[in-house]
Amino acid sequence: MKNKIFGTKSTSSEIEDLIKYNLSIGLKFDIKSPLCIWGTHGIGKTEIVKGFAKRNNMKFEYIAPAQFEEMGDLHGIPEVIETNGVKSTKFISPNWVPKEEGPGILLLDDLNRADDRILRGCMQLIQNYELVSWKLPKGWQIVATANPDDMDYSVTTMDNAMLTRMIHTTLIFDSKSWAKWADSKDIDKRGVSFVLTYPELINNNLTTPRTLEKLFRLIKPIDDLNSKYELVYQLAFGCLDEYAASAFISFLNDDLLLLIDPEDILYHNKFSDIEKKMKSLSEGKNGEMRLDRLSTVCTRLSLYLTTKKVDYNKIKGENLVSFLLLDLLPKDLTMSLYKDLIKINNDDLKSLLRSKKLANFILDQL
Repeated sequence: MKNKIFGTKSTSSEIEDLIKYNLSIGLKFDIKSPLCIWGTHGIGKTEIVKGFAKRNNMKFEYIAPAQFEEMGDLHGIPEVIETNGVKSTKFISPNWVPKEEGPGILLLDDLNRADDRILRGCMQLIQNYELVSWKLPKGWQIVATANPDDMDYSVTTMDNAMLTRMIHTTLIFDSKSWAKWADSKDIDKRGVSFVLTYPELINNNLTTPRTLEKLFRLIKPIDDLNSKYELVYQLAFGCLDEYAASAFISFLNDDLLLLIDPEDILYHNKFSDIEKKMKSLSEGKNGEMRLDRLSTVCTRLSLYLTTKKVDYNKIKGENLVSFLLLDLLPKDLTMSLYKDLIKINNDDLKSLLRSKKLANFILDQL
């Protein structure tokens, strides 16, 4: 089963759309359709589900079946009760079992790391949303996460009887989706810029979104990273693989000094200064075009306008238009940024983009 991809390859936003749809049909039609999110370690499977539930004010329960040692951890502990002189056994359900009606999500995290006996015990729960001792309240859906079943992971193989009880999708890393999440979590913007500039380094054995977040939270209190070079060097090599750590140190010494913050583009009083910086940023040491740097600046600008509480009255609209019309920006990159901006549901931003010169440029590209 090595390199097996279950379902479609999906970004975090696509998986959230799938969870949302799954919940809606479950609430409307009482359809029980558990979802299993596959993916490598540290890529953010658990965080996606937790974050989705929190943002939507939903009830949420988390269990890690790998921590269960016996079936009692799953279906509860029996006790003897007596009714009209007749004794019988009744199960006391575990305290993590949801008691109130949904909408809610029960997350079975790292499902296939559970012991085979526990995994088999979950089959009825996944199929019917209930066990012999308890049942999920109305409006709850089950979401599971799992690591690939290959030589790289210590997992229990799920047979077809188990697999066919669930909808499957495989999470892939998408730098823009991750950057949007990181921006909302106040992750160090220098780290976000690094990921956007070198997305190909991510999702290696040691360099994952999880280890990157750890590194970026560790360096956030350091205002001047170069002043603490030895410490930053130790942290980078302590969190990431050697290749990614070396690239990060190089990035701090080279690319980071040239990158332009969105605030500089939007609020600067003299756009010609921004144009000079962009020209310098676009050229590598040997005169080659640094499309990765340009793409990073564009993505960060889009994220800033999308996720920040922006006072559009203070933005210099001519700066935004002038940036989009920069000759040094590849046309496909400009169009991609423009499409991202017009998707933002904000009338003030749309008014800033109303420029005859920009409109003519867009028409020429269609």
